[in-house]
Amino acid sequence: MSRDIWDPSQYQAYASERGRPFFELLARVDADAPAYVVDLGCGPGDRTADLAVRWPDAVIEGIDSSGQMIAEAQRAGPGRGRVESRDVRTDQVPGASGTTEQGARTAGLRFFVGDLAEWVPDRPVDVLFSNAALQWVPGHQRMLPRWVEALAPGGTLAFSMPGNFGAPSHVILRELCASPRWHDRLAATIRHDIVSTPAEYLEFLGGLGCDVDAWETTYLQVLPGADPILDWMKGTALRPVLEMLPAGGERKGFLAELATLLREAYPRREYGTVFPFRRIFVIAGSAR
Repeated sequence: MSRDIWDPSQYQAYASERGRPFFELLARVDADAPAYVVDLGCGPGDRTADLAVRWPDAVIEGIDSSGQMIAEAQRAGPGRGRVESRDVRTDQVPGASGTTEQGARTAGLRFFVGDLAEWVPDRPVDVLFSNAALQWVPGHQRMLPRWVEALAPGGTLAFSMPGNFGAPSHVILRELCASPRWHDRLAATIRHDIVSTPAEYLEFLGGLGCDVDAWETTYLQVLPGADPILDWMKGTALRPVLEMLPAGGERKGFLAELATLLREAYPRREYGTVFPFRRIFVIAGSAR
């Protein structure tokens, strides 16, 4: 994406729910002592720090296209080890941020700004990890051969993505953006059919010679609050829409319309609002 549309605080509003697929994917990665681990689409860095806990002796790099997300990772740097912010495309460290040393506990943890579609490692990768990011990379399927080629012998590519683009939440959002009032401004902002099925990823990566484990899970998330589905979407799916609508009357009008439709699709119960959330997981091991 050409613009930085992310808000780290909004994204972290449901940190526990967003983190669950990460930990379930990580638990299935069979890598005892990797030397070099990369987190593609690291966001604000919390989960990248968890990779450092899993593999404390590894060099671990978090890469994200959002300068705001990397800035948040840097701001939260104390206790995370070495936090570095630079643009992997130009290899230049931003003058105001630089590199900070925060102790030796996770001395190999670093964060970079970079375009995932253009990223190429300068050494073989033992674990290439990505959680909730590849759905933002147009045509990410075409990049899988390059990422597999980047793996060290016996290395692992592990990723997960939302598979809920056919869910009521996303259908409602697409239909509202395509409605006469919003079509000219918003119809082009919504993506669809960008994530493959587990079977398709298995066939594609198996054809590259990988040993593949692919599956899907639907979480029945119970969210609190008056408009929890709207609040959830503000952190992810709604980011391109909010970027197109300046804060004020237009944005408030759109969100009010969307909130009404979401309340009808996801009625609130005494115990909260149930939000079924489908997730796709893939682990591909390279040949030794």
